[in-house]
Amino acid sequence: MKQTIRLVVPVFAIISMPAIAYDVNDQLSIGGLLAGAIQCQNLSDAPGFEDTCEYAVPLQPEMSFRPNDTDEIFFKFGFAAGNGLNEVTPFKVSPWAASLESDVKNINGRNRDYLLTAWYKHTFKLSNANTIDATFGIIDSTQYLDENAYANDEYTQFMNAALTNGPNVFLPSYDIGVSTVWNAGRWTFSGVLMNIGENIDGNNTTFLGVQAEIQINNSLGTGNYRVIIKNTSKDFLDVTGTQLERRESATLSVDQELGDTTGAWIRLGWRDDNAAGDYDTLYSGGIDLKGAAWKRQGDNIGIGMAYLQGGSQAIKDTTLAEAYYRWRLNNVLALSTSIQYQNDHYNVGVAPEGFIFGLRAVAEF
Repeated sequence: MKQTIRLVVPVFAIISMPAIAYDVNDQLSIGGLLAGAIQCQNLSDAPGFEDTCEYAVPLQPEMSFRPNDTDEIFFKFGFAAGNGLNEVTPFKVSPWAASLESDVKNINGRNRDYLLTAWYKHTFKLSNANTIDATFGIIDSTQYLDENAYANDEYTQFMNAALTNGPNVFLPSYDIGVSTVWNAGRWTFSGVLMNIGENIDGNNTTFLGVQAEIQINNSLGTGNYRVIIKNTSKDFLDVTGTQLERRESATLSVDQELGDTTGAWIRLGWRDDNAAGDYDTLYSGGIDLKGAAWKRQGDNIGIGMAYLQGGSQAIKDTTLAEAYYRWRLNNVLALSTSIQYQNDHYNVGVAPEGFIFGLRAVAEF
């Protein structure tokens, strides 16, 4: 009960607050998001873990300065109170993929707190339909790789980490790097090169990711089809803990409209390396239903499922699902409810299983 009371104030503060962000002038704009969520887990076959409710309140203010139509300087900060269920759940995949309290301090072992991204971007205009965006600074690879119209945002779409990106692959965030995005009509080609202060094994790592995307318009609507290839330097421990290996993976990410009020998505991912890891393979997909079908233009329903095949660690496989309803209250505020199911099977021993019920409020400005 204590945790619930602590969350009520932030959530209702979000719902009642006015839109406070604005364009300062033609060049400078300030925005961001403020979110509050509570999640409650109901478990079975999970000794040492309790049925409990936990909260988290992340705040991410951002600033953009555009001195002209080809240059941009951007900053995003991250603050948070609480870690939700992420640190008290038996499940391998995080119930909320947001950047929470423990994620915004000493980011990637750099002794940097709260500053998530800080970059400069220049756009080369080759023609009206042919541009190249070059960005360098502190960047987030998920802003350029593995996007998806229906399963890519833990604040407005699915909360579970397996339904926002692939937890079987290495996609770093908030570190030094460069990106290049070539927009060429229906085709978009993206590349990201980053240096990560510390990976999961405490080693400095170099990451390279490339993506090819094509947008197709047909009788069903718009579809986006992406292939992503990722590789790292040999800085991840193998299963014996005695040798260093690369992390290599490939991902297919697709979203497709199915008429005016329905959309579908899939994300498939495979690892091909000898580094230790919980999962090798990801199969996920789902549907999105727009509120226009029931005269609620800003609302939507998301339903997604994922199956992850275990890698070289103790876990054999994971099956999970999530469904949410998102109410768009106005141009700034949205409230969503969600239910998740997750079941982890280990090669030996217990198989934690349970439901996670969530309530999330988000103000975007």
